[in-house]
Amino acid sequence: MSADDKPEPDTDTAAEAEAEAEAESPAVETDAVETESHADTAEPAPPTRTRRATRVSITAIVLAVALVASAALTGWLYFTQYRPDQQTSQAVSDSVLTTAKDGTVALLSYSPDSLEQDFTAAKSRLTGDFLSYYTQFTQDIVTPAAKQKSVKTTAAVVRAAVSQLTPGSAEVLVFINQNTTSAENPEGAFAMSAVRVGLTRINGAWLISSFDPV
Repeated sequence: MSADDKPEPDTDTAAEAEAEAEAESPAVETDAVETESHADTAEPAPPTRTRRATRVSITAIVLAVALVASAALTGWLYFTQYRPDQQTSQAVSDSVLTTAKDGTVALLSYSPDSLEQDFTAAKSRLTGDFLSYYTQFTQDIVTPAAKQKSVKTTAAVVRAAVSQLTPGSAEVLVFINQNTTSAENPEGAFAMSAVRVGLTRINGAWLISSFDPV
């Protein structure tokens, strides 16, 4: 075969090869763009988690502050307003004891010459249903008898002790000596007795709310 007889390059085949190469290039670029797009989309995730964690931390701090404030308020109320040992101290016990003793003497001591003043003084130490009972009893029974028979009674406390004490109520056991004279018995009659005196605290003052013989 001569040089002139060498086969000429197939131009159609070369053109097809170039077209295929160009067609494949955009695909590679597209894949690269898609990869970059996915990478851009995935990157914001860490900031989102950070913001969420920040909100959780702030919420935890707020709750902690609220709990501390609540505990502080509870402690303040307990130590200043409701602490039992502050409202049932020795001073309170002494006050209750004095009120019960003085009230018992006032309730059981009266004279026909000063009945109204005696009963008024006694009623100032009472409260509740017992005040109503004492008012009715002295008016309907004691006053007529004391005036008609000149009854006079004098009571003295021999001994007394607080048996129960809370911030709002108390109970005191009182032992009494009582002497009663009248027109029929001018020499007088002596008696010993004991009463359980119940007291209630109203507006800071202790008042007798019950008076029961033992």
